[in-house]
Amino acid sequence: MPTLNWTEYLRDRAALRGFDLALLENIVQYSTERYFDTETGRHVVVVRHDDQLILIPFELEGDQITPVTVHAITRQQIRFRLSTEGR
Repeated sequence: MPTLNWTEYLRDRAALRGFDLALLENIVQYSTERYFDTETGRHVVVVRHDDQLILIPFELEGDQITPVTVHAITRQQIRFRLSTEGR
């Protein structure tokens, strides 16, 4: 299983936006809705959290996953910016 590398920036963003790191870890490791952000060149996971859709971009290097940030997103933004992983 890959190791998650939590940056201080991600910790700050998660706290500011009210997300628990344990929940985010579970999302990054097990979410099945994964995309590639064509604008940033990063992999992302998308999941519904309470009443909002959230996106977590991350960098993958070897067995290290570094989540970059976490924020709300809409389905329209997903269609414009993201492509399905593996395409």
